[in-house]
Amino acid sequence: MDSDVIVVGGGVVGLTTAVTLAERGLRVRVWSRDPAGETTSAVAGALWWPYRIEPAQEAGAWALESLRVYGELAGAPEETGVRWVPGVHADTVLDGLGAWAARVAGLRQLPPGEVPGPYATGLAARLPLIDMPVHLAWLRDRLVAAGGVVERRAAGALAEPAAVAPVVVNCTGLGARELVPDGGLRPVRGQLVLVENPGIEEWFTAADAGAAETTYFFPQPGRLVLGGTAEEGAEGLVPDPVTAAGIVARCARIRPEIAGARVLGHRVGLRPARAGGVRIEAERLPGGARVVHHYGHGGAGVTVAWGCARRAAELVTG
Repeated sequence: MDSDVIVVGGGVVGLTTAVTLAERGLRVRVWSRDPAGETTSAVAGALWWPYRIEPAQEAGAWALESLRVYGELAGAPEETGVRWVPGVHADTVLDGLGAWAARVAGLRQLPPGEVPGPYATGLAARLPLIDMPVHLAWLRDRLVAAGGVVERRAAGALAEPAAVAPVVVNCTGLGARELVPDGGLRPVRGQLVLVENPGIEEWFTAADAGAAETTYFFPQPGRLVLGGTAEEGAEGLVPDPVTAAGIVARCARIRPEIAGARVLGHRVGLRPARAGGVRIEAERLPGGARVVHHYGHGGAGVTVAWGCARRAAELVTG
C-alpha cells in the first residue's frame, strides 16, 4: 500500500482533514468525485458562524478552533481567500447564543437604531469571510506541498478505498447517505444569487435557524453573494428564478442599491444536515481496515472545518 490514509470527499471538510493528516507525516490521498470547484463547499457564502449544526457544545469548540486558524490565514487573504470583514447579524441576541460567543472578540449587542432594516435587535462583529474557490484551491496546494495527492475518483462503497489503504476517512457529506448508508442525513437546499457589488463593504445576515427563507449578503472579491434559502428535504440543483427574484428583493430591502445590481450568476448547494448532528467516529470494516466517519456538518462545514479535522485526525492517529 502506498497510502496510509484515503480521504473520500474533496470539499472543505475533506481537504482540511487531508491537510491536517499530511502535515502530521501521513501519506494521504484524496478521492473526490467532483473537482473542488463543483462541490457544495464551493457554493457556500462562507461567513464564519455556527449555523445549523449540532451538537451545540462540541460545535462551539470546533468553531472556535477554526476561528483561530482563519484568523492566522487572514494575514494572506490573496493566497488563502480568508479576510476579516465587519457586519451585522440582525434579529440575534447574545443571550441566545452558546458559550462560544463569549470568546469571539468584538462581538457586541447593537441598540435598535443601529440595526439595518426592520429588525429591533442585532449583533455587530468582525468575522472571517472566506472566498471559497480561492480557499479550496489553496487547501489543495497546501496538501500537495505536504506530499498529499488528489484524485478524481468516486467510491461506490467504503470497501474500495479500504482495499488500498489501512485507514479511510469518510468526508462525503450528503453522499454518506448512500455510501455508509446513513438514513439520518437530509439535504437542506441553499440557493444564492451573485451580483456585481454596488459598493457594499460589510456583510449582513438575518437568518433564523428554522426558516426556509433567509436574508444575507456577503461582499466577496469581484461579486456580492446574495442569499438565500434553507429548504429542508429539497434536492433540486436547478436555480429557481422566482426564488432568485425573492432573494434579490429581500436583500434590497436592507440595501436598496442591490435592486439594480447586474446579476452575474446563480448557485445551488445542498447542506448535509444529519439527525443527531455531526458524526466523527471510527469503526472497523470487514477485512480489518478502519474507517473514520466525518460528515453531517449541516450549514457550518466551513465554520468548523479545522476543529473537526483535528478531532478526526486524532481518531486516525490515536
